[in-house]
Amino acid sequence: MKKLTTHWLMICTLLFTMTSCSRAEQPGIEKEEPSTEESDSLQGKKILIVYLSRTKNTKAVAEIIHKKVGGDLVALELVTPYPENYQQIVAQVSKENDQGYLPPLKTQIEEINQYDVVFLGFPTWGMQLPPPIKSFLNQYDLNGKTVVPFNTNAGYGIGSSFETVKKLCPESKILEGFSTKGGVERDGILYVMEGEKEKEVQAEVQNWLKKIGLVN
Repeated sequence: MKKLTTHWLMICTLLFTMTSCSRAEQPGIEKEEPSTEESDSLQGKKILIVYLSRTKNTKAVAEIIHKKVGGDLVALELVTPYPENYQQIVAQVSKENDQGYLPPLKTQIEEINQYDVVFLGFPTWGMQLPPPIKSFLNQYDLNGKTVVPFNTNAGYGIGSSFETVKKLCPESKILEGFSTKGGVERDGILYVMEGEKEKEVQAEVQNWLKKIGLVN
């Protein structure tokens, strides 16, 4: 009888311990409230990733983002392409910026109203937003949409490009942008998004998307 009583007490103790552990492990008991960033879930939202890329570094970043979030991936092309010569394009872009010229886009995006989130990718040109991106933002109404800028540059940073995006999208929600060093065309260093650099950027993009609440 004493052995049965002891055995029964052991069973009760074990059941109590298991129940306590089970309650402690239940989701939501000590769950933190989601932050403002985490509220920007992409679930059920239509995504557009549009980019301008001359040396294909911005294209590579766009493709990395595309693998992470899905959506439609679109490259911006001009009716009249820029010259291949680096000095010539620098002179032309400088003139366009001074005159406020918006180069016509060959790329046409149908039914842009269907998109909820627009990722906008571009290199830094002359420490400014490239004229073709200004053309895109002038041509398409992004009011009410979430706009997410991303950038590659030659090591001098984003310049005024992100601020210009904000100015040209006053009725859009602008999330924190991403920037990474790409090629340095002036020095003949063009495509660099391969090998260890590619892995590094993949990790940076993942961390950025997580920080702004677009991926888990």
